[in-house]
Amino acid sequence: MSNSSSISHFLLLALAETRQLQLLHFCLLLGISLAALLGNGLIISAVACGHHLHTPMFFFLLNLALSDLGSICTTVPKAMHNSLWDTSTISYKGCAAQVFLLIFFMGADFYLLTIMCYDRYVSICKPLHYGTLLSSRACAHMAAAAWASGFLNALMLTANSFSLPLCHGNALGQFFCEIPQILKLSCSKSHLRELGLLVATASLSLCCFVFIVFSYVQIFRAVLRIPSEQGRHKAFSTCLPHLVVVSLFLSTVIFAHLKPPSISSPSLDLALSVLYSVVPPALNPLIYSLRNQELKAAVRRLMTGWFQKH
Repeated sequence: MSNSSSISHFLLLALAETRQLQLLHFCLLLGISLAALLGNGLIISAVACGHHLHTPMFFFLLNLALSDLGSICTTVPKAMHNSLWDTSTISYKGCAAQVFLLIFFMGADFYLLTIMCYDRYVSICKPLHYGTLLSSRACAHMAAAAWASGFLNALMLTANSFSLPLCHGNALGQFFCEIPQILKLSCSKSHLRELGLLVATASLSLCCFVFIVFSYVQIFRAVLRIPSEQGRHKAFSTCLPHLVVVSLFLSTVIFAHLKPPSISSPSLDLALSVLYSVVPPALNPLIYSLRNQELKAAVRRLMTGWFQKH
């Protein structure tokens, strides 16, 4: 029997058993992380440098790119280190930091996606009130609220999780630290307090999900009433990337944590955790760039200017 005070480190789940597969996973994670860094970095630079992109939609997209960068930098570097050096340990403080940062960035990510849905709703359903409802001050307040909500949520969940006594070893069934794995090691009934916080967080997330669904119902009804086919196509083009990103984020997270135990297996759990923690930050810039001509033009100008200087 051991408790949390005697645990100095945790054992993370290895991505592969053989040395060749470990190196292969290292290369794959390196490629994904570089793609995420490049894609999100280009979006941040293009929006920051392009004055014509200083609109609410691109302001929230810049914030989303920042949260995606933070999310992938929380889990991938440690996983790459463990795969390269054939180890599986993470320090107690490092695990706590990873839990906090992952909840912070993923929470902010979801709240920002909800705000971006509101931006699309106002743009299409209430265009005459767009300048008032989404003024610079209002956008700054909404973005700050998203980051603050993610921070407070992460702080409460992390503090409660790591205050629980742990007596079921130190092996985590995941390649990064997350709260469900920490709770499995707890031997205290006080983890009901943690479950209560998780339920509160899930309820807030459900409210955001219901808001997104309601908004898109209104958006699609408004778009279908647009008389011209070109107008409908333009409206759908601005909404489709956001809808794809939200669907990718929610479907992977929900299935990973709410799938039936009968279909659960270590390999499936590992694949799903990669899908919701690693893949979205790398794919989001591509999804948003494919359908947005303004963003693509700004990125091209940015890269052309960089190559001319060098």
